[in-house]
Amino acid sequence: MTNVNECVQSMVLGDVEVIRVVEWHEPFVPASGMFPGAAADMWKKNESWLAPDHWEPARDLVVFALQSWVLRSAGRTVLVDTGAGNGRERPGMGPFHHARSDFLSLLASAGVCPQDVDVVVNTHLHVDHVGWNTVDADGQWVPAFPNAQYLIPAADDFHYGPDNAYGNGAQEVDRLIYEDSIAPVHQAGQAVLWDGFHRIDEHLTLESAPGHTPGSSVLRLASGSDRAVFVGDLLHSPVQILDPCCNSSACLAPEQAVASRRRILGRAADERELLVPAHFGGAGALEVRRDSGRFAVGPWATASRRKSGSAFE
Repeated sequence: MTNVNECVQSMVLGDVEVIRVVEWHEPFVPASGMFPGAAADMWKKNESWLAPDHWEPARDLVVFALQSWVLRSAGRTVLVDTGAGNGRERPGMGPFHHARSDFLSLLASAGVCPQDVDVVVNTHLHVDHVGWNTVDADGQWVPAFPNAQYLIPAADDFHYGPDNAYGNGAQEVDRLIYEDSIAPVHQAGQAVLWDGFHRIDEHLTLESAPGHTPGSSVLRLASGSDRAVFVGDLLHSPVQILDPCCNSSACLAPEQAVASRRRILGRAADERELLVPAHFGGAGALEVRRDSGRFAVGPWATASRRKSGSAFE
């Protein structure tokens, strides 16, 4: 995507402005590999609305967006997840290895300079959620947002950090990710570890939702009558709304991930929270409905610059 207007969109929920910053949106991985437990006909049965924003039928590829969210709340600027970063050693991780993007320019086009960010939220510590935590300054990784408090799930910091030998040594890249994107934040004194529940301000709270990773979390927004929940990688595709038992291949604790997914989807449906996953393409966010004991896809959000009004079509 080259059109900045397509890459940066916004909506207003209560007293909070929500700005979506999309680094890229494209076919990414085979559906059968990403969701090995999905029913064989799940994609085809829902092709009419999954394609082209969430699935490319011709090659059976899941379409992902790599995106972050900026929340202007209670006089502060909160950045939710920071993408994949630039110039990182990510061997074996496809497009994330030596990736280049214009993320900081996209933030600037949304009126956000690095010095403006007060809080950075890492919903979990996977490669595509922490990369712009830091930038290269004369060969040294330093925090990209010098005035920000970085909120990091304690369980993930332990699992992926040196105390648990970088994800139990499952893959070398976990050490590289921690060393260039997390450790420098600790060294700068800007990391705040939290567990269970953490209040950011009068509108925003963090809540643990483990399973995808030990510290996976969601961020809840409540302002006026508007509600939203930013769910990170609790869901990678809308097919997981239709079948919450369908885990991604990256979920470390599958049963726990299913339980968290069901809980968060149930509350989103019951309280009419706007569901905001990290990687959904298209509108990027939607409502969830209950339908005869199952979950169903509800109205999709509309993102545009406006002062007030519903976020829904």
